[in-house]
Amino acid sequence: MVTEYNPRDLADLILKPIVTEKATLQMEENKYVFDVLPKATKPEIKAAIESLFDVTVTRVNTLKLPRKQRRVGRFIGYKPQYKRAIVTLQEGDSIYSELFPDV
Repeated sequence: MVTEYNPRDLADLILKPIVTEKATLQMEENKYVFDVLPKATKPEIKAAIESLFDVTVTRVNTLKLPRKQRRVGRFIGYKPQYKRAIVTLQEGDSIYSELFPDV
């Protein structure tokens, strides 16, 4: 079952790439980490990455991290909910040069 997605909607699902020490170590294994919208599904994330970067995605792992509590004076609130996607690319594909053009 192949679903057609609107390319304009797919581009809005990916918020930003994550550049941490762990994420850069995973780049050696051809895995890239992105912040995505909490409503995004794995097939939508796969289609978005494939259309944005012209690569083949073999696996998508997602995780919704718990909301962090924040306090301002006597008021307690929460940071917004977010979702991360770890995208594994096919052997030979890379998006490193598109994420870091100057390096």
